[in-house]
Amino acid sequence: MSAAIRFILNGEDVSLGDFAPTETLLDFLRLRRRLTGTKEGCAEGDCGACTVLVGRLGEQGLCYEGVNACIRLIGSLHGTHVVTVEHLAGKDGVLHPVQQAMVDCHGSQCGFCTPGFVMALYGLWLSNSEPGRQEIESALQGNLCRCTGYEPIVRAAEQVARERPSALFDPVERDRAEIMARLWSIRAEPQTITVEKDGARSIVPASLEDFAECLAQEPGATVVAGATDVGLWVTKQMRTLNPAVFINHLTELQTITADDSGITIGAGVSYTRAHDLLADEIPALGRLIDRIGGAQVRAMGTIGGNIANGSPIGDMPPPLIALGAELTLRSHSGRRTIPLENYFLAYGRQDRLPGEFVEKVFVPRPAEDGFFAVYKVSKRRDEDISALCGAFHLALDAENRVASIRIAFGGMAATPKRAIHVEQALTGELWQWSLIAAVRESFDEDYQPLTDWRATAQYRSLAAKNLLTRFFLETAGQSQELRRFELEEV
Repeated sequence: MSAAIRFILNGEDVSLGDFAPTETLLDFLRLRRRLTGTKEGCAEGDCGACTVLVGRLGEQGLCYEGVNACIRLIGSLHGTHVVTVEHLAGKDGVLHPVQQAMVDCHGSQCGFCTPGFVMALYGLWLSNSEPGRQEIESALQGNLCRCTGYEPIVRAAEQVARERPSALFDPVERDRAEIMARLWSIRAEPQTITVEKDGARSIVPASLEDFAECLAQEPGATVVAGATDVGLWVTKQMRTLNPAVFINHLTELQTITADDSGITIGAGVSYTRAHDLLADEIPALGRLIDRIGGAQVRAMGTIGGNIANGSPIGDMPPPLIALGAELTLRSHSGRRTIPLENYFLAYGRQDRLPGEFVEKVFVPRPAEDGFFAVYKVSKRRDEDISALCGAFHLALDAENRVASIRIAFGGMAATPKRAIHVEQALTGELWQWSLIAAVRESFDEDYQPLTDWRATAQYRSLAAKNLLTRFFLETAGQSQELRRFELEEV
């Protein structure tokens, strides 16, 4: 057992054994190391001013992703390489090409958000040598600019892609082999780490078995995977965590596989890692993930964490419930598998016994002749919390009657919930407009939504009914996708 985590900060080896479970990477950088290029803006992973890169060894070698330092907790950094904006320029002060492109294209005014934009573009530069406009805009989803406007920043990304210099100039590419060797040396010494400060403990288990053993001994511990929600408990609600168990390094939870029956997703698989496979196998899920947070949140957040948290507005449970997903829970004494819809018991309460944790979720593959759609309704299209999220999974028989249908919503009740009365009213009936018009009011038997700052109860109720109408029109071949900024020729 060790009493310190180890990671690399820019080019420096760090061994840290004096941090609280709630200490963020942002505070560590600014307060302890005086690396003040990383800014604090929103403190909730929304504005991107605190963006840094975190590299971790994986199947593809050493991969770097932009993350929000404001909600990334120190305990999750064991075995990683943290790169801040200070690492980019040369020792002689010559700017990195990404930084120079921002200057050349006038991509900065007040400059507060600029380091975060630079790091977001740097992450794109490292991972994609020929990004198109869509890839650039996606990379900037998690960064807010209030004065310059995005067009100069997009032009900077295009310039640095066109004029890509030698990798020898770049500190990460130049030192990649050395950094990998140093990270492998950390991984070569697997041991459970426990750090205590002011009576609060951070635990980093060495393996999945150690994690199960830890929860058996500490059933009340807070499990931290991506911290995209737990981080806000710390920065917004000022909660204490004791103990906190960090699991984002456990490779056993980070596998995602597909076969003829469906897709199995480990609880530690991030949205970013899951995206490509889900987009290929079930395109509607890929489109949904594109609208969950920004790139930094998707790199940190996990599908298993979104489920385990039990939030009534979590975006992934509704479509997974509509698809008939099954959840595997594990503890020190074994495993059990339940329908995902049965996991959510009441607000803030899930069917998870003391010492249990979410290990994986199995998502059945939709039938090729069936219909599946998921819709997220929010005030902002990108990087916003859902007012409601609805999913529909339909199978029709040879006579165009509803053979089966599953409908699930988040944001409409205290838990993600199926629309049982609506499903019953639809099953066995002809799939036609008169049926849809007749059953819309059945939603009122299934849901009594609340009014909050995201939406009124009346709005949510009407939106759910309208989404059923939209789903019908789309299955009838009439796409209702909103088209913006397109003018007809005259």
